[in-house]
Amino acid sequence: MKITKIEVLHTRTALKKGHWRPILCRIYTDEGLFGDGEAALAYGEAQSAAFGMVQNLARLIIGMDPLDTEVIWDKLYRSTFWGQNGGPVFNAGLSAIDIALWDIKGKYFGVPVYKLLGGKKRDTLRAYASQLQFGWGPDIIPQLSLEDYAQAGRDAVEGGYDAVKYDFFTFAPDGHTYGDRDRMGLLPPSTVKLLKDRVETVRKAIGPDVDLIIENHSWTDANSAIQYGNAVKHCNIFYFEEPTTPTPQLSKLVGDKTGLPIASGERIYTRWQYYDYFKCNALQIIQPDIGTCGGISEVKKVCDMAYIFDVGVQVHACGSPISTAAALQVEAVIPNFVIHEHHTYALSPYNIALCKYNYQPVNGQYHVPDLPGIGQEIAEAAYADADIVTIQ
Repeated sequence: MKITKIEVLHTRTALKKGHWRPILCRIYTDEGLFGDGEAALAYGEAQSAAFGMVQNLARLIIGMDPLDTEVIWDKLYRSTFWGQNGGPVFNAGLSAIDIALWDIKGKYFGVPVYKLLGGKKRDTLRAYASQLQFGWGPDIIPQLSLEDYAQAGRDAVEGGYDAVKYDFFTFAPDGHTYGDRDRMGLLPPSTVKLLKDRVETVRKAIGPDVDLIIENHSWTDANSAIQYGNAVKHCNIFYFEEPTTPTPQLSKLVGDKTGLPIASGERIYTRWQYYDYFKCNALQIIQPDIGTCGGISEVKKVCDMAYIFDVGVQVHACGSPISTAAALQVEAVIPNFVIHEHHTYALSPYNIALCKYNYQPVNGQYHVPDLPGIGQEIAEAAYADADIVTIQ
């Protein structure tokens, strides 16, 4: 079997005022099989670069056997100069191709990818409702008052979730978005009190038996993160995500000074970058993104490495439903799985429309797709409204 052509799609959606544009690809073979993948840079300012990166890498694999996933991965990583120690753009391109190849491999053997990874250890995956500073539902609505924060948590819990996540430092009470001048350096008492009030309000609203995750998007520096963490840790925080710039030293410092479990990973790429975090116990939960860390092949290796350091895993999948399906295949297999992020964007009809199947948690639990491959496909609607380049 040989790879004959690859279609690369820069999709369009109305989500996030048109700034949510997932980068997808479809790899075709001479035996009629195809596989779908994603370069998970749908947000931020790297979409065009990822679109081009997938095209560049696609040219290098025409004529190769799609079942040779390790051969292809190593070729792309080692022969392109920018692969070794690469960052988000290179690794997103590599991830898209790798996910699509695993999709083909599962279809070729007629089994879900989890079978090829060693078999699933669980039938369902615990999920948490994520990014509740936007509310919980298909619409993105900034939460401003304490009651807004409380109601978003109640909405998620009433929907069956037993874990929720907020970025409490996104919006000021008057509606403006906080910036670096607000978040970095030693925080004034009024800011610490606001964050503390928000976290305490949510904890009271969701009750003691629901896990509460604090998302921070690396907004704060180490000093403000330590202040923040210490002010709210009495609220039984499940973990503190990206408290500061992702480096091993800073992550460990915040963890040591607050005593909170630290999570990070969506901006850490490949096993080579994760190693320094593991050897100094800087992270308790890793969040490698299936669409930027090197795909299924690499994320599985990173998870296996984490296992020997007693580090838990939440595979990051903030992209289209292609990324979600691929992440579920890995999470079903690994022994150190903790929880799956169910982002509020996953509820958006604009995002759902990009793919053939609509997988959503039921009572806070995901069922692992059992179709051959990753269990998901790009929808015709995505093809109908995208910039498309074909490599053959």
